[in-house]
Amino acid sequence: MSWQGKVAIVTGGGQGIGKAIAKRFLQEGLSVMIAEIDEEAGKETEAELKPLGSLRFIHTDVSDEKSVKNLIQETDNSFGRIDVLINNAARADPENLPITELSLESWNNTLSINLTGTFLCTKYAVPYLKKNQGTIINIASTRALMSEPNTETYSASKGGIVALTHALAISLGPEIRVNCISPGWIDVSEWKKPANRKTPQLTKQDHQQHPAGRVGQPEDIASFIFYLISPEASFITGADFVIDGGMTKKMIYL
Repeated sequence: MSWQGKVAIVTGGGQGIGKAIAKRFLQEGLSVMIAEIDEEAGKETEAELKPLGSLRFIHTDVSDEKSVKNLIQETDNSFGRIDVLINNAARADPENLPITELSLESWNNTLSINLTGTFLCTKYAVPYLKKNQGTIINIASTRALMSEPNTETYSASKGGIVALTHALAISLGPEIRVNCISPGWIDVSEWKKPANRKTPQLTKQDHQQHPAGRVGQPEDIASFIFYLISPEASFITGADFVIDGGMTKKMIYL
């Protein structure tokens, strides 16, 4: 099919996995609105990717309802429609503190971005997506399934996204399909804004932890997402796809 004229919103599209998704969509012919809270990253990505196609960056805080409303309205103003919503914006636990030391403010901040942000963007995009038999892809994490110590906030937010996905699929189908991606270890060193970009520092052991034989790349996620939004995936909704090179299936005995 031709993707010309189709429009996607990618939250957190200025860096990392979101940037890779935006790039792949542009290469396939979609128009893309990048919603990004880091203005420096958003502007740099807009300048870098604009030669590939129709692209706009808009400064957005997904945890703020007014900001999300503005994102949706500006997307409609700029492109005239919305076909795809990628809920990717997130923050990791900035402190990794024991739960006895974790502040309520930090807990609420992470949940408001990762989980409430997904809710808000979906809420205000739904009327536009329904018109076009659109699709929503939520980005969770294998942290919804497994954890390191002191990651309660991030893990809870990503587990919430997995549950929200199947709930939305039931509520919004068949007009809108909703699926979830749970990435594992994805190295985004080279996909950060120039000020933070660096050469990957991966060891042989890092790669060997993965049955697939390597650490993941943002392109691995972007490729599967492009399949999920396509007509070939029209029978897939409410699902969570773990893309982790098999790492969560590998038993480790010390």
